[in-house]
Amino acid sequence: MIYLISSIIASTCIFAIFRVFTRFKIDTFQAIVYNYFMACGFGFLLYGSELKPQAFEHLEWLPLVFICGLLFIVLFLVLGLSSQRNGVALTSVSVKMSMGMSLLLLIFWNDEQVTPLKVIGIVLALLGVLLMSVERGERKQQQGAVWMLLFLFVGCGMLDFSLNYAQNEVLDHLPSSLFSAFGFIISGTLGGGILIFDFIRKKRQFAWKNVLAGIILGVPNFFSIYLLIQSYREIDWSDSTVLAVTNISVVLLSAFTGIAFFREYLNLKKTLGLILSLAAILVLYFASST
Repeated sequence: MIYLISSIIASTCIFAIFRVFTRFKIDTFQAIVYNYFMACGFGFLLYGSELKPQAFEHLEWLPLVFICGLLFIVLFLVLGLSSQRNGVALTSVSVKMSMGMSLLLLIFWNDEQVTPLKVIGIVLALLGVLLMSVERGERKQQQGAVWMLLFLFVGCGMLDFSLNYAQNEVLDHLPSSLFSAFGFIISGTLGGGILIFDFIRKKRQFAWKNVLAGIILGVPNFFSIYLLIQSYREIDWSDSTVLAVTNISVVLLSAFTGIAFFREYLNLKKTLGLILSLAAILVLYFASST
């Protein structure tokens, strides 16, 4: 359980750090790119001794690490573009509701038993996340960008599924910590290429505060992925339950963090969403315990 709780805390720290970025006028894209290199270096610093020659003799993990690394950076780029074109609210809903796709993929791929209690828990989770994500009064700034929302919905769902598939199918000879590190270096390399191109065109300016921001972000980012993969292995729950509880808990803890530290307003709709999300966690817990 410690892996699950730590993963939730690490993921919540990521959202809180992004909120702080705006106060210090951090270039988020630069910080994200530097963060990938930091996360990779941190992974190899702590777990590099676990890398064995067998990992390079059995390379079934290699295609998947490229897929995950590509998804890390591409989803972030589309996330930023969609926030501008469709608005933050619609983009946030699309990302968070992708949990529904992830859960369906995990249930059917892993041939998990679907009980009425589990179905109720998943429905409560989706309703709770939806109520906490939708904001009133925000409209799309431009038309014709619906594909971004669909891409984020499918892409985020595929990323969650890919991380679970990696743990179950291809990490016999490579530790999950180093799988995460390899994925981050691929993301950093791709993002770094885009960043250098932007520097050449003078669309961005280098600043050390962005490097520092990336270093700070890299630590929780590494652990959010690594600990989630470990949770699939260590917790005696179905994989879909682990993913659902993780996502709901991150939304809940992020909401409480926003209220406590960023003076966010808790209206009736969000309060109902919090209650439904808490109920979903309890229902899913009992569904996995029976």
